[in-house]
Amino acid sequence: MTSDTHFSHARISELAGRPFSTVEEMDSTLIRRWNDAIAPDDVVLHLGDVALGPIEESIRLTARLNGRRLLVPGNHDRVSPATQSKRAIERFAPQYEAAGWEILPEVIEGTRHGYRLLASHYPYAGDSQPIDRHTSHRPRWDDGIPLLHGHTHARDHGPNDHQFHVGVDAHGFAPIPFSVIDAWLRSLPGIETRLQTAVREAREILAHLDDTTPSNMDLMFFMQAYDELHMHLEELLAAVDEVGHANSDDDEGSR
Repeated sequence: MTSDTHFSHARISELAGRPFSTVEEMDSTLIRRWNDAIAPDDVVLHLGDVALGPIEESIRLTARLNGRRLLVPGNHDRVSPATQSKRAIERFAPQYEAAGWEILPEVIEGTRHGYRLLASHYPYAGDSQPIDRHTSHRPRWDDGIPLLHGHTHARDHGPNDHQFHVGVDAHGFAPIPFSVIDAWLRSLPGIETRLQTAVREAREILAHLDDTTPSNMDLMFFMQAYDELHMHLEELLAAVDEVGHANSDDDEGSR
């Protein structure tokens, strides 16, 4: 994981307080530290703002980076729907792809060891400027789903509540291994796997049904249908619980 490399951006050291005297020094350090951390067969998820110099030169420079490279666009990328027209994206996408980048949507969602996880260039809230920019392109409101992000150029943290900043300014100007994210996920208070959340919500629905007064329809018909639905849902939840325990045991054994 990484973000906000800003290859060939002449002013980023000044703006973000980076310890480089020239843009050439920054670029060579970023490439060296990336390739020291990443093997050719590794997969890296980059959360945006790859480069901000003359685009043909700066993107071509990134072809020297190891690994399979997946890009979630940031506002400074020429393939960003937040800042670029559709025509511009169509024009510049082939240059990113020629340098080895696979372009993904602005917000992606998945699971990691069963935990739900979002990734985006943008945090739920926060910016490198006084106001939050590009709010319509950010993930939905913070509803407790852990979010990996860049954009802020913060230097003092990765984790911050349900957000984790993966940008190079916070991590020694190099990508970080996903084991760091795994440890953070397990440390979050009250964190649930997707399966645990589904089971809890299903049980809440059943509890609500138990407290619901039948309608004016034929009471016997209603109760028969309700009893059958209740029985099947309970059987389903019991089966899901068993699968959840089995998967949890497998995960523990594989660590």
